[in-house]
Amino acid sequence: MSAAAADRYPSAGLRILIAASVLLGVNYVVWRWLFSVNWSAWWIAVPLVVAETYSLIDSMLFGLTMWRWRRRAAPPPPPEGRTVDVFVTTYNEPVELVLATAEAASRIRYPHETWILDDGERPELERAAAELGVRYMTRAASWTNKPRHAKAGNLNNALLHTHGEFILVLDADQVPDPEILHRTLGYFEDERMALVQTPQYFVNVPDADPLGSQAPLFYGPIQQGKDGWNAAFFCGSNAVLRREALMQLGISGYVRAVEEGVVRALRTAGRVLDRTRAEVDPDRKDVVAALDSVREAVRTARASVRDGRPLAEVTYRFQQTVDAAARAVVEADVGSIRADLDAIAALGTTVEGGDGVLLDETSLARLADRDWSPLGALESIRAMVRAVDVDRDEEAEPTLALATISVTEDMATSMRLHGMGWKSAYHHEVLAHGLAPEDVGTMLTQRLRWAQGTIQVMLRENPLLQRGLTIPQRLMYWATMWSYLAGFAALAYIAAPVIYLIFGILPVQAYSWDFFGRLVPFLLLNQLLFVVVSRGTPTWRGQQYSLALFPVWIKACWTAFRNVYLHKPLDFAVTPKTRQGRGTLPWGAVRYQLAAMVLLVAASAVGVVRLYLGASSVLGVGVNLFWVLFDLAILSVVIPAVRYRGPDTGGNR
Repeated sequence: MSAAAADRYPSAGLRILIAASVLLGVNYVVWRWLFSVNWSAWWIAVPLVVAETYSLIDSMLFGLTMWRWRRRAAPPPPPEGRTVDVFVTTYNEPVELVLATAEAASRIRYPHETWILDDGERPELERAAAELGVRYMTRAASWTNKPRHAKAGNLNNALLHTHGEFILVLDADQVPDPEILHRTLGYFEDERMALVQTPQYFVNVPDADPLGSQAPLFYGPIQQGKDGWNAAFFCGSNAVLRREALMQLGISGYVRAVEEGVVRALRTAGRVLDRTRAEVDPDRKDVVAALDSVREAVRTARASVRDGRPLAEVTYRFQQTVDAAARAVVEADVGSIRADLDAIAALGTTVEGGDGVLLDETSLARLADRDWSPLGALESIRAMVRAVDVDRDEEAEPTLALATISVTEDMATSMRLHGMGWKSAYHHEVLAHGLAPEDVGTMLTQRLRWAQGTIQVMLRENPLLQRGLTIPQRLMYWATMWSYLAGFAALAYIAAPVIYLIFGILPVQAYSWDFFGRLVPFLLLNQLLFVVVSRGTPTWRGQQYSLALFPVWIKACWTAFRNVYLHKPLDFAVTPKTRQGRGTLPWGAVRYQLAAMVLLVAASAVGVVRLYLGASSVLGVGVNLFWVLFDLAILSVVIPAVRYRGPDTGGNR
C-alpha cells in the first residue's frame, strides 16, 4: 500500500461537528444583524456585531481547514544519488550558536553539502566554518548598493551560487536531527512536489509556555488541514525545497517584472496620447489619424500582454506602429512648419538686413495659441517602451526566486509556488530543535515582524485574487492573513462590557432567551471543535495570545498599510538574538493590555455600584461581568510573560 493510500482524513463525526458549528454561527450572526442590533447606540452596537461577524468568519475558515485535516503516513524512503545543499542562514547570531547548528547539519546522514550563509560577513565565523569543514558564503559583489531583502536576499544569493537539486533551509538556532533528509526527501518522488515543511519546536520553553512559543495548534492540525488542501506553506526554516521549482519561480518573477514594466509604459503612453490628442487641431486629419493609430496600438498591445503573447513580439509591433505614426507626423509637420514660418514673417517686422523677425506682444500671443507638432509626444512614447528595464538594474540579480515583497519571505514564496501548480507537504515530525524568545520584548518584536510580513503579502498579493490557486488554496492563505485582523475585534470585545457597566448602554436590543439560545450553543460547539481537534494538545495559550496581542496586530496592520500604499519604512526592528532587559521588568511593553485590564476592573466596580443603586439590571450586570472575567483571563497572559526571564540557554532567534 502506498503512503498516500494510508493517509488519514477527518471522520464523518468531525465533519458533522464542523457543519453544525458553522450553521449555529451563521444562525446567530444573521439574527444579530437583522433583529438584535441596538441602532440607537450604533457607535458600539455596530463595531460589536462586526467583531462577532469577524469571529464567525474566522471560525468558518478554521472549520474549512479541519475539513481536509490530513495526517500523512510514513513517507517513502529517500531516493538515492540526489544532491542536497543545507543552508544555515545567519545575520548577527552568536558564532557559537551558528556553529552548533552547522556542526549538527554536517552530521545529517544523507549525502549533502552544508553552507553557512553569513549576512553579517564576519571573518571569525568564516575561519570557524573552515575549521569545522563546512562551506561559508556571503553576498556576491552584485549586491553592493542594491536592496538586500534581508533573509530572502541571503537565500536568493546562495541559490545562484550553489547547485544541489534540493535545499534544506535552517535558521541559525534550529539544530537538525541526522535523519531529517531521510524523513523528508521521499516526498519528492512526486515530480510536482516543491516543498516539505516540518514543525518548529523549541527546547528552551517550559511546560507553561508563558510566551506562547510552541504553537502546537499551528504546527499540527492547522498545517495538516492546509496540507489536505495542498496549501501547507513554507515557514522559513526546517523545510526542504526543490531547486527546480524555486528557479522556475525566479524566472517567472523576472518575466512578470518585465511585463509589469511594459504595462506601465503602455499605460503612461495612453495618457500622453490622450492629452496630446485633445490639443491637436481637428483639421489636421493626417496627424489625428497618426495619433489615433498609436492609441489603438496601445489598446492592442495591452490586450496582447493580458492574453500572454510574447513580450518581444508585442513591443516590436507597437514600436513599428509608433515609427510609422512618427513618419506620418513628420511629413505633415513639414508643411506645418513652413506655414508657421510664413505666419511668423507675416506677423512681425523684418529686421534690418533680413536676418530675422521682430514680434510684438500681439504677435506672440497669437503664436502661443497656435497648435504645434505632437512629434515630441510620439518620441517620448517610443523612448518609454524601449527603456523598459529588462536587466532589472535596480536589483542585485534579475531573477529572485524567493519573494521579496514582504519582511517575511516564506508565505509569499510558497503561495507563488502553489499558483504555478507545484505541491507542498507538511511532515508532522519534529526533526529540528530550536530556541524561542526568552523575554516578552523579544517575543513582541518577533510577532510584530511576522504579522507585518503577512499583512504586506495580503495587501500586495491578495490570495483571493491570485491566478493559479484553487479556491481552497486561496482561502487557506487568506485564513492566516485574516487571523491578524483580530486586534480590531478585540477592541470591540473589551469596549462593549466597559460601556454597559459604566453607562448602562446595551449594544444589543435585549438580553433575551432568543439571544442566549443562539449564542451559547454556538460558543459551546465551537469550543468543543477545538477540544476534539487538539486531541489533548493545549490550545488555551494560543487562544489567549490571539486576542491579548491586539496592540501588536493593530500596529502591524497600520505599519504594513503605510509601507505598501504610502511607501513609508516599516517601524520594526530585527528580532534580538539574546535575552533582553535583565534589569527591571518591562511592563511598558504591555502597557496597552495593562490599561485595558485596569479599565475592565474599574468598569466592574462602577457596574456593581450602578446595580446597587438600581440603575442597571441584575442580568445585564451579570452577563457583562462574565465577559469582563473572560477578557481578564485572556489579557492576564501578559503578566507571566513580563515576569518570565527564560532559562540560561544562550541566544535565540
